Amino acid sequence: MIGVIAGVSGVVIGYVALKQARLAVQDCQQMLARQAAVSSTTGGDLKAIRDVAVYRYDALEEMTGRLSFSIAMINALGDGLVLTSINGRSETRTYVRPVVGGKGQTPLSPEEEEAVRAARLGLGPEIEPQVARR
Repeated sequence: MIGVIAGVSGVVIGYVALKQARLAVQDCQQMLARQAAVSSTTGGDLKAIRDVAVYRYDALEEMTGRLSFSIAMINALGDGLVLTSINGRSETRTYVRPVVGGKGQTPLSPEEEEAVRAARLGLGPEIEPQVARR
């Protein structure tokens, strides 16, 4: 009985991992196709900021209306920055984080990661939360 449970859980874990891997491969294929298309049409300066996405959200419970935001500004190499503004009733905090190769040099929040992903896939300039998350 324990062997059956272990086998079924192993299959489920494998299926979830396969699904995540397929999504990652699909994202990579879209990024490469987009990079090739832009480079061939513009002659492409790979270091020029060209991909921008704004991800708006409610960061704090007391503030609604999606007043907080993360903006990713990325070049063709995946380098750039993420600018995040957390807006509250009495104060606003702003953060800038560097991005190298599509990854933050310091850990990014889930919202910042969505902004970077959307910029790299060309989903910007402004993306909706339900579009960004799958």
